[in-house]
Amino acid sequence: MRKWTAEDVPSQRGRVAVVTGANTGIGFETAKVLAARGASVVLAVRDRDKGERAAARITGAASGAEVTVTHLDLASLKSVRAAAEELRAGHPKIDLLINNAGVLFTGKGTTSDGFELRWGTNHLGHFALTGLLLEKMLPVPGSRVVTVSSLGHRVRARIDFDDPRSERSYDRIAAYGRSKLANLLFTYELQRRLPGIGKTIAVAAHPGGAHTDLMRNAPASFRAFATIAGPLVQRPAMGALPTLRAAADPGVLGGEYFGPAGPGEIWGHPRRVSSSEQSHDLAVQRRLWTVSEELTGVRFPV
Repeated sequence: MRKWTAEDVPSQRGRVAVVTGANTGIGFETAKVLAARGASVVLAVRDRDKGERAAARITGAASGAEVTVTHLDLASLKSVRAAAEELRAGHPKIDLLINNAGVLFTGKGTTSDGFELRWGTNHLGHFALTGLLLEKMLPVPGSRVVTVSSLGHRVRARIDFDDPRSERSYDRIAAYGRSKLANLLFTYELQRRLPGIGKTIAVAAHPGGAHTDLMRNAPASFRAFATIAGPLVQRPAMGALPTLRAAADPGVLGGEYFGPAGPGEIWGHPRRVSSSEQSHDLAVQRRLWTVSEELTGVRFPV
């Protein structure tokens, strides 16, 4: 079977792509390829200075690339609303929204709205951003919402609707797994609510094992594994390929999930993969949607 690479990304000229967390790692590599293919790319980042430096690196590597920066702190619903307002005002349409940014193994913390940090950033922040931008995507043929999940969605992941703020119990590995499971539940439920053929679709991806800045706060056991498995752990450019395929492959269908083709989906070129049985639970998908709307105050135009 032929291996899918960044060279397979078709021309993106005339398209507008918003990539969260695009100043480094997988988000940066995703934005770089899209810009090189002609997309007008928005780096939606928490640190504007780092975003501007990342934009300069992209434009320096690809002559004529169009890259702008928008401030976005997914751990603040106020910031999410401000970023969405700026993006809606600055762009008559949005073709791609890539929900890439994430918090991995930082210590226990809360968002400015009082949610557990991983849950509030990885899921609720992206849920709200998508809902606030979707009206700019629905009229655009071929537009896509791509949300980046993780192999971690299978690890001690369970949505506890009785304790959405993790006030009664907390474990950072379980909290991360829960947020990545929520990314998939959200993608599948969004796809079911979208209008249909030829319009916006929702797709998910995961990078496998990749060397990124997210690992800097990982538990010692995870860092030790990454050291031992070094030859199998991908560089960010390879880790970005599943996201790029989900975003740009003309053959992608709504509700699909992409990850590396190698053993354990840790490394390799991207292909369609499966997610956990729990992620396909319709009742959990619908309940998560309702709870997320209540917690964020964002209603989707679908």
